[in-house]
Amino acid sequence: MNKIKKKNNIVSFPNNLTNGEKEVEAIIFAAAEPLDIDTIESKLSKKIDVQNILEKLQKLYSNRGINLVCISKKWSFRTSESLSNLMSEQKTIEKKLSRAAVETLAIIAYHQPVTRAEIEEIRGVAFGTNTLEILMELNWVRPQGRKDAPGKPIQYGTTDNFLSHFNIQKLSDLPTIDELGTAGLIDTSNVDSKIFGTGKFYKENQDETKENIYSDIDEMLNSTLNKDD
Repeated sequence: MNKIKKKNNIVSFPNNLTNGEKEVEAIIFAAAEPLDIDTIESKLSKKIDVQNILEKLQKLYSNRGINLVCISKKWSFRTSESLSNLMSEQKTIEKKLSRAAVETLAIIAYHQPVTRAEIEEIRGVAFGTNTLEILMELNWVRPQGRKDAPGKPIQYGTTDNFLSHFNIQKLSDLPTIDELGTAGLIDTSNVDSKIFGTGKFYKENQDETKENIYSDIDEMLNSTLNKDD
């Protein structure tokens, strides 16, 4: 058992980690991508309170060069924001997204899940075939099932990587058009407010459902079989 040291009548608690805490720390450090609690638990040698350990580690790393962060319920180590400039590469090639891509990303972020036709309706103009592909290559956008409408069009939404890249904890943290204008990031007088939606965001933590696109056919077959009986 660790002893509590006293100096000048000030109690100093030891910072030593338990074996379980070390395991959690090592698992997150070695992971190639952010991990959720279930994944971390599956790799441990014994059952422990992972949530409590993560919160403790997050506090321990809060004033260090790397921080333990949680984005969309997944944990990873990140360079401290105050030191991020030291990690930037000297040779970087920056390519700006086209206006169509930026507007499309904004529409998807604020209206998701949304179909291609709905994106074009909000923008008021059709866009090139590669606009969505570019956003998906960046892993900021992905298909999110099909809409229950004629033709069953594909719906699109943002990814956890989108939240991670823009350092957003959850979709409801997205700034409003007024907040963007106040921060000087956009000129609200020249921006169509429709792009930024109504403030009703895609339900957080909604269980993903895979819609059976052949349900209508199944219903028709079942109906025919019942009649034959």
